[in-house]
Amino acid sequence: MHITSLLLGLVIVLNIFFAILIIFRERRDPCTIWAWLLVLFFIPLLGFVLYLLLGQNLSRYQLFQWEDLKKTEIEKMKRNQLAQLSSRQFEFCNQATRKSRELIFMNLLNNDAVLTQDNSVELFTDGHEKFGRLFQDIEAAKDHIHLEYYMIKNDQLGKKLIEVLTKKVKEGVKVRVLYDDVGSRGLTKRFFKEFREAGGEAEVFFPSKLHFFNLRLNYRNHRKLVIIDGKIGFLGGFNVGNEYLGEDPKFGYWRDTHLRMQGTAVHAIQTRFILDWNHTSQNHKITYDPNHFPEGISQGNVGIQVVTSGPDSELEHIKNGYIKMILSAKKSVLIQTPYFVPDRSLLDALRIACSTGVEVNIMIPNRPDHIFVYWATLSYIGELLKAGAKVYIYKNGFIHAKTMIIDEEISSVGTANIDIRSFKLDFEVNAFLYDKGIAQKLTKTFQEDVKVSKELTLEEYQQSPIGVRLKESISRLLSPIL
Repeated sequence: MHITSLLLGLVIVLNIFFAILIIFRERRDPCTIWAWLLVLFFIPLLGFVLYLLLGQNLSRYQLFQWEDLKKTEIEKMKRNQLAQLSSRQFEFCNQATRKSRELIFMNLLNNDAVLTQDNSVELFTDGHEKFGRLFQDIEAAKDHIHLEYYMIKNDQLGKKLIEVLTKKVKEGVKVRVLYDDVGSRGLTKRFFKEFREAGGEAEVFFPSKLHFFNLRLNYRNHRKLVIIDGKIGFLGGFNVGNEYLGEDPKFGYWRDTHLRMQGTAVHAIQTRFILDWNHTSQNHKITYDPNHFPEGISQGNVGIQVVTSGPDSELEHIKNGYIKMILSAKKSVLIQTPYFVPDRSLLDALRIACSTGVEVNIMIPNRPDHIFVYWATLSYIGELLKAGAKVYIYKNGFIHAKTMIIDEEISSVGTANIDIRSFKLDFEVNAFLYDKGIAQKLTKTFQEDVKVSKELTLEEYQQSPIGVRLKESISRLLSPIL
């Protein structure tokens, strides 16, 4: 009995110590701190192990560095654009870009996201179409291929990809593959054996130091980028796996959104890849090569900023961009996201938009792939229904698209979901597109998706069983750390 009391006292003392550590060592949002304190209270000691795995603060560290960055034109472009935007002497390529001057300035100032206005863009919403075009571009590559995916699966699509890449390596093309350790946990060294033997390079982001135990479990590289010869760039929601072709019975048809870009915006994507690669690779770092940033690649007149975010930054760049877009809306806000777990600032922005007469439409899946996130999503959806938003439940399979369209003029497509994980914990990348034509295409796609969706009304939501409401409440309480 005496030993039990001593152990209990020790647990209490350690729990208090860990709580103090979280409160005073980590400068965090109070909601996140309270969520972790609840975990410590209900799961003593084990809660701190979970904190070590899921709760580290990376914003104190400068993770991504590239000494040759100054050799690109990006820093020079940033200085010139800031000066021109400040003096209102910037030459905009279209009306949508001109209207977005403040958003462009914010992304440029805080995220070094230079504005490029010479791009062409293709939209893909179907996996077969996206990967068909990707393989076509890979086959035509002459100099280099850079791929970065959160998830690459050892299945039919993943094997086809590595076979094609190995073939290009044998042809003399430099190929680098960067994948996330947790997202691609099914991969083994054998998967890359022939590829590496041929001269290809593959690196894993934040790898596990111990088998099945990753101290950075909660901080994952969720980006999906492909750069081919420095001239073609892919960015969006599709990972590499059979389910993204709609071949997983659990999800059915996979509805996503992906971009294929040509123009100077590809230089920004290339820079992001090199920063991520050089952080990960110890022996094969990339040095500046003019072939990575070819000149004369202008293809159109679409304005694009490539904005990145992650736990290494104090500011939540993509979220702030979303909020600025929402608050600029005069007519409509269209959002498609697989998870809807916003923080208070974004939720308030959407409520303000509703209260000023802006039509807010949100589309979410009808089935979960992460059950707690799904219940938390329904909780926040209920709040927006009360504010006057329209909510659509996609019924034609699983919607994984991460898109936002404002007034059919500006839009954002990328890897960031509308959730706290994407805003604070994962490494993400979005393209902010300042072009009426692209926005209208995305709007038309949204309208087509509405035809295979069911509108969730406030009355239906309020009639949910008490068991559902309880699940929502518990999941919402944990939403800051989901």
